[in-house]
Amino acid sequence: MVMRLSRVGAFHPTRISFARTLIRRMTRESWRFSRTCFDLDDVGVGTAVYRIDTPQAPVWFVVFAEHLDPVDRTDRVIAEKWDATFTLTTSEPDATEVARLRANVPLQEAGRCSSREMVLSRANKSVRLFDHVVEALAAGCQPEREKLLEVGYLIRTTAVYGNGKFGLADLDQIRNLGVFELPFQAEMLCVFAARQFSLEWVEHIARRRGGDHFTPLETGLKRALGVGNATGLGMAPFLIGHPKLINNWVLARETALARVRAAGAVETDRVERYRALLARAIIHVRQWPTSDSLQRQRNAELLEHLAQLDAAEPAWTQSGACDRLVSWADANLGLEAQELLNSLLIEIYPELVDDLEQRTGSDEIMRVDPGMLLQALRTLIHDHYGWALEIDFTLEAAHARFWYRSEEKEEPRIGWRFKEPGVDQELAIAIARDVAALDQTLGELDAEMLGATVAEFLMAFPHWRQTVRRVQSLATCPYAEFQDNLTDEFCRPIDLLRCKLSVFGATKFDPKSALWTRIALFQGAPLVDGLDAGDADDWAFPVLAEGLGS
Repeated sequence: MVMRLSRVGAFHPTRISFARTLIRRMTRESWRFSRTCFDLDDVGVGTAVYRIDTPQAPVWFVVFAEHLDPVDRTDRVIAEKWDATFTLTTSEPDATEVARLRANVPLQEAGRCSSREMVLSRANKSVRLFDHVVEALAAGCQPEREKLLEVGYLIRTTAVYGNGKFGLADLDQIRNLGVFELPFQAEMLCVFAARQFSLEWVEHIARRRGGDHFTPLETGLKRALGVGNATGLGMAPFLIGHPKLINNWVLARETALARVRAAGAVETDRVERYRALLARAIIHVRQWPTSDSLQRQRNAELLEHLAQLDAAEPAWTQSGACDRLVSWADANLGLEAQELLNSLLIEIYPELVDDLEQRTGSDEIMRVDPGMLLQALRTLIHDHYGWALEIDFTLEAAHARFWYRSEEKEEPRIGWRFKEPGVDQELAIAIARDVAALDQTLGELDAEMLGATVAEFLMAFPHWRQTVRRVQSLATCPYAEFQDNLTDEFCRPIDLLRCKLSVFGATKFDPKSALWTRIALFQGAPLVDGLDAGDADDWAFPVLAEGLGS
C-alpha cells in the first residue's frame, strides 16, 4: 500500500523530515550564527563567511558571489558558472584558506576540495523576484506579495554535494567531528545557511542602490522565503541504490503514524492544535504555485477534500479517534489529502514521534548468504516480491522504458527501449523485472536443483549475484523497494523524486514534466536570529500571512 509510486508521489513533509529535525536540533542546542566576513561590492559580488557555533565544534559557511552573464545561467547540472557557490567547512577560513577555497569552490566539480570541506553547493538567483525585491527595498517599499507567492525563494540551488564527492569529507569523517551523525544534516545546514545569505545579499544590494531610501525586508516576508531547488532524474538511481536507507526513512514515517493511530482519546488542546494546523494547511495549498496542469488539478481536489476533512467531526474524546479519522480518509479522500492528514496528525504528537528522527540512518551493507538453499531463496521472492511477480513482462509496454546515464550531459536519463539506442548502457534500476526473471529461472530448475545452495547456483550463473544479494539483504526491510514497474511505459519518475524530497522537508512541488520538479526548502522556517524563539518549531505547512508585503 505505502510504496506504490502513486502514494509516495503524494507524500508531504512531516515533523521528522530532515529540514524540521535540523531546525529543532539547532534550537535545542542553542546554535549561534555570526557573520565574520561580508566583503561584497555594490552589485553583490564578493565573499561572505559565516561562523556557526555548535556545542560540538564550530563550522563555517563560505560564499563566493559572482557576476553571471544571462547566457551562462542554467539550472542544469552541466553548468559551469553560477551566481553563488558555497562550501561548509570545518577549518577556520583565514586569508590563506579563503584563497584556496576561492580557487576551487567556484569551479565546483572541476575544482579540488579537501577533507576539511563537508559540503559543496551552488545556486542561481531567481532573477525576476530577486531584482524585484532589490528595487522595492531600494525605493523604501516592501516587495509585492503576489510576486513572493509566485516564486517563494530568492535563490535556487542546482546541486548540493557531500559524502566524499570531489575530495569532500566522507560520512565517517563528518561523524568523527561530532557535529553531524544523521544522513544529510550537513547538506541541510548548507541550504539553510544559503537561505540566510540570500536574504542578506538582496538587502545589501538594495541598501547600496537605495541609500537613505532603503528599507529592510519585513521579518514575516523573510520567513516566507526559502531556497528553491530544481531536481531531476539524477535522484532516482540514488533511491534504487540505497534501499536500506529508503526503508529506514519510510519506516520512521510509518512508525510515527502507527503510534499516533494507536493513541487514545485526543485532548482538547491537541484538537485545537489540529484545527489550527488544518486551517493553515488549507491556506498553504491555496498559496501553492504550480504551472503543471495535473498538479493544479490535484491541488484543486486537495482543497475540496480538506474542506470535507474540516467538516468531519471525529469523536475526539473516544479512544482511537485518530485511527478512525485516518481510516475514514483512506476510504473517502484522495491520496494527496490522505497523506497531508497523516503529516498533520504526526505534527500534533511530538512526544510520540520526535525520537524517530534518530532512526533515519543505515549501514547500507548488502551481502550474499551463500549457504541459503534455492528453495528458501524462492520463498523469499514470493513473500516479499509478489508485487513484481504480478507484472506481465511478456508485454512490450512493461519494459518500454530504460534508464541510462547520458555521456554527453552526465545526467541520468530515461529512454524508449524499442525506439532509441543505448540499451546496452542500461542502469540497474529495473528491480521488478530482474526479480521476476530470477524467479522464472529458479522455477525452471528441477526439484533436486532447488535443494542446492545459493553459492552453487551463483557459480553456475554469476550474473544473478546482484539480484540474489538484494533479495536476501532486504528480506527484513518492508519499505526498501518501490513496488511498481520502473520500466513501464506509464512510469512517472517524478513520484520517486517527491518521495525523497518530502523526507528532506520540501514543499510547494511544482512539476515541470514527469521527469523533473521545482520545490522549496525552509519556507516558513525561523531565521538565524530566531532559533531561540517560542515558535521556532511551528512552521509546518508554511504560509505567507495576510498583510505582509505591498
